[in-house]
Amino acid sequence: MNESSRVEAFSDGVFAIAITLLILEIKVPAAGEHGGLWRALADQWPSYASYVVSFLVIGIMWVNHHQVFSYVARVDRTLMFLNLLLLMVVAAVPWPTAMLAEYLREDHASHAAAAVYSLVMVLMALTFQALWWHLTRTGHLFDARVDASAARATRVRFALGSLGYPLTVGLAFVSAPLTLAAHGLLALYYAFNQVPVPTRRDPATP
Repeated sequence: MNESSRVEAFSDGVFAIAITLLILEIKVPAAGEHGGLWRALADQWPSYASYVVSFLVIGIMWVNHHQVFSYVARVDRTLMFLNLLLLMVVAAVPWPTAMLAEYLREDHASHAAAAVYSLVMVLMALTFQALWWHLTRTGHLFDARVDASAARATRVRFALGSLGYPLTVGLAFVSAPLTLAAHGLLALYYAFNQVPVPTRRDPATP
């Protein structure tokens, strides 16, 4: 197993744990007197919505992370620390997810919860962007398939795509449910591989 594979294997473990912890935050409800268990289950809709959006966020981040590292032939110390920063944020996602689910139907508290959730997503976008910028700075960590110059040219497009996350912090003070929906849409946007790794037509060409 080469260095890149070891980093990716460790990262996969963190992604798997974080995405699994999301479901543990959904508790089994107590059956109430009016409507019984079905009513109690329906009342937990904020937990289901938060779970689905955060699952998409982490899952799609894992897919994109895997795609990037499939082109990484070697790692350096800086890349390892940037990857650790990204994983630190990924591991934290279950916490704001649970908080947003708890306060989504509240008034003022929902805005604070949605803002914290959005700030965590901003950090995730920034750390992934930093990782990509380091990889494309010289391109020496990529394997021969990658067109380093073309990869470097995607930096601006990558940064523009990340602008949606800071906007959700402002949206959090307007509507928490809309903020959660916006994060779901952003996750779907990145699901369609908006910044693919550019490759050479002939990998042997320098």
